Amino acid sequence: MLTVLFATYNGEAVLPDVLAGFIELRSPVGGWKLIVVDNGSVDRSRAIIDSFRGRLPLEWLSEPLPGKNVALNAALGRIEGDLAVFTDDDVFPHSDWLVRLREAADAHGDYAVFGGKVLPRWEVPPPQWLLQRVPLGPVFAVTDNSLKEGPTGAHHVFGPNMAIRASVFADGVRFATAIRPRGRDYAMGSATEMVRRMLRPGLRACHTPVAVVEHFIRQNQMMPKWIFGRARRFGRGQYRLSLGDAPPPRAWRGVPLYLYRQLADEVAALVKAGCRFDTEALFRARWDFNYTRGQVREARIIHAAAGLTRPPVRGRVS
Repeated sequence: MLTVLFATYNGEAVLPDVLAGFIELRSPVGGWKLIVVDNGSVDRSRAIIDSFRGRLPLEWLSEPLPGKNVALNAALGRIEGDLAVFTDDDVFPHSDWLVRLREAADAHGDYAVFGGKVLPRWEVPPPQWLLQRVPLGPVFAVTDNSLKEGPTGAHHVFGPNMAIRASVFADGVRFATAIRPRGRDYAMGSATEMVRRMLRPGLRACHTPVAVVEHFIRQNQMMPKWIFGRARRFGRGQYRLSLGDAPPPRAWRGVPLYLYRQLADEVAALVKAGCRFDTEALFRARWDFNYTRGQVREARIIHAAAGLTRPPVRGRVS
């Protein structure tokens, strides 16, 4: 038995197609159930979910407090079976997805975490500049096709396709609420943060490329404005993930001085690329600048919350 979980917020545009895709799933040995957590939707999400009762082994749960991780934590107590499978409300699974995860979990009993392959499902064909310049992993949660089956790190386990042994949650592990999707401005990397916490006590993660889902990429998410916003959220998350026990660097108003230097260097790179009319270099410079802006913002948030004179962090995480 395994349990699939995802949270949704105002997902009416894509939920019908996503849930229709779940109907096509082959059942793994031992069976499965699906928990959908409505995280305060004000659209037709609840009615859409209800319309699939009887066609799916479906359980609905409401969590009005905002935040994807808050919603997922509310559902962890309802897991049945030995494996919890996580995805998102805009993800389309291949028909053998659960069968492959079940097989991987049974074949690798010494692993606690399994990360499958995530492919893009473009709403419209992507422009060539996007494919050439945009890092698909941090921007669209798309996995690297070169990854082979076997041991992997937390940074290769993505939220749209992640399975974790239920015993981990029985031991009290929960999603962090300080680094999570919420609204349009947040620190990215909640799945990475949790998996990193789990791996420290000696648990292991495995990449399972035969377990495949497709992440829906909307047309508006292919626009530079959205992509650079993603860079800021990525920077915020990477900064928070870099928190450690090492002595803090010199800082001013809670922001490490090296980040100010990075911002200055990136402004210079922006000006240089603009003067040369080098569109590729300009795009990269804008990405780097927004990434560092996100780090600066997160440093200030942490500083304000903790009342510190200097944030306890180290350098940039790639």
